Amino acid sequence: MKQCTQRDAAQLLYNNAFSGILISIIASSFLVFAFNTAEMRQFKHAWWVLMTSLLLIRLVDWHLWKRRDINRQLNGSKAILRFISGANLTAVLWSVYILKVVANPNSTDIDLSTHIIIISAMAGGSATVLAGHKRTAMFYAFILLGPPSIGLLLSGIYERQMLGILGFLFAIVMVVIAKKNAEFTAQAILLKNENALLVHHMEEKVERRTNTIYELSNLDPLTGLFNRTAFLQNLQQQLLAAQKKQQSLAVLFIDLDGFKKINDAIGHDTGDQVLNNTARRLKDISANHQLLCRWGGDEFLLAIENCDEQQAVQQSEEIIQVLSAAYSFQNNRLSVGATVGIALYPQHSENEHSLIRLADTAMYAQKKRSPCTVGVFSNQLEQKIHRELKLKDGLSQAIEKQQLSLAFQPILRAKDCQVVSFEALLRWQLDDEMIPPDEFIGIAEQYGLIRKIGLWVLDNACQIASSWPNEQALSVCVNVSVTQLEDHDFVEIVKHALHASQLPPERLHIEMTESVFSSDILFLAEQIKAIQDIGVQVSIDDFGTGYSSLSTMQDLAVNTVKIDRSFVQRIDTNGYPIITAVMHIAQALNYSVVAEGVETEAQMNTLRSLGVDFLQGYYFAKPLPESQVVAFINGGAETTSQQA
Repeated sequence: MKQCTQRDAAQLLYNNAFSGILISIIASSFLVFAFNTAEMRQFKHAWWVLMTSLLLIRLVDWHLWKRRDINRQLNGSKAILRFISGANLTAVLWSVYILKVVANPNSTDIDLSTHIIIISAMAGGSATVLAGHKRTAMFYAFILLGPPSIGLLLSGIYERQMLGILGFLFAIVMVVIAKKNAEFTAQAILLKNENALLVHHMEEKVERRTNTIYELSNLDPLTGLFNRTAFLQNLQQQLLAAQKKQQSLAVLFIDLDGFKKINDAIGHDTGDQVLNNTARRLKDISANHQLLCRWGGDEFLLAIENCDEQQAVQQSEEIIQVLSAAYSFQNNRLSVGATVGIALYPQHSENEHSLIRLADTAMYAQKKRSPCTVGVFSNQLEQKIHRELKLKDGLSQAIEKQQLSLAFQPILRAKDCQVVSFEALLRWQLDDEMIPPDEFIGIAEQYGLIRKIGLWVLDNACQIASSWPNEQALSVCVNVSVTQLEDHDFVEIVKHALHASQLPPERLHIEMTESVFSSDILFLAEQIKAIQDIGVQVSIDDFGTGYSSLSTMQDLAVNTVKIDRSFVQRIDTNGYPIITAVMHIAQALNYSVVAEGVETEAQMNTLRSLGVDFLQGYYFAKPLPESQVVAFINGGAETTSQQA
């Protein structure tokens, strides 16, 4: 602040300098040439040259100051020193001149009075002009009036002594006024700079607070990347620029693979470190950080300017490679993968929200199909997603709208082709379209609808089976998903279905797919044992196509295995040894065997020869609607005996 105060004081002095110097030039010239006596001529001319030279030097100094002021290259203390040196020398020259005039015995009273008046006026003006420097202002006022007044007092002439007294008193008054003016000016300059400093501090606080607000509203607090709001604004601006330049743009939706396992197994602190390192790696490989953001969780977005599909795929593959490199945390090496979805402007959309949604769609579909790879949005993919969403919405209301129904395919005893049970198969008619189970069951599992639908199937299958003729004691086989089996209250759900339908437990068979082998085997083994304890039998469906192993089969201790239709269809080639191996395993574990997908008499005979216990397939009957089951049961003896 001291430097600012000195600079302001110098500024004040130099701002008043031109007028003061000009007045000094005029006054000195007037006094020298208007009162030009012979005996004083030589002195006055010499003094005038000296005074004019000094004033011209001060004018040059003033001019240099003004130029430095424009360029803001100011040194206040040095400028003040130059200024007061010139001003004090000017005052001394004036004092010498007046003393010479006073000492001249030939000076008339008019001469003396005129000189004293002019000098007094200049002394009075100096109190204001030199207010920027107190000592100089006081010295200037006194040196102009003090010495000549003392000279007049010592003249011995009464009139001149009176003039000397007036001059000396005026000098004292001017010194006091100059002192007060200078002190007031100094205080004003000090207050100005204190206020300026205060304003500066306030501006700094406001700037810091503004930066904080900006960070809170635009930056992700964990990674420091832009957040959704800022990214959308930047992407919108970039799309406008791309439109003007007629350039393409790619939006990459990046989702980490395996991040949830790290978060759950090691902790969120480690997960946060992985996200931070991921953000740094993305920063290193992205050209424009304003088009990079953390979208949420373990999802990131990157927009690439002037980029076509081939370039976007190539850069996405590089991103996957970079992000898949292992991280080292506390002597542990951790790694995550990444799946990237791409949407392109203007091919796929011209709107920032739509581009992000389409890139997300492409990423999601790619993750389901092949994680840690790149997927590009396409119209076919959009149609598939739209259909999936349509089916999901339809499934959520299918029960209420009575769109679901059950079909029943008979299962026959191999040795005599007698019907022993029916497999309940779910059917869904949406508007005028029959939706294949292979299409909608996966959607039901994905969106958490399978429990509700599975409960409906179980209740209705038991209710329908309880209406079949009791003398045959036919069983009903109901498929359940792993999600249903993992419910802790599933056994109670089965008991409730049996109680509500009054179906004997031994007439209900629960079928589960081989996907159970990838779940919690110990818990599922307990569930199966509890189901069997109430009299319900358990089967493994589609055996041989997935996850099964001898050890887990033994742990689960089911009642029946069903050979998948794909092996039966290839029974004349490589399906035969697989079916033979399954039969050996089943016999060793005391399991019954059902062969699915029997379509020809030759297949039936071969399966019989291998010792298969039960047969199922189109050769015997296609799935029957509920209304035809009882008729099939009543007329089935004649039909099946002919086939046998």
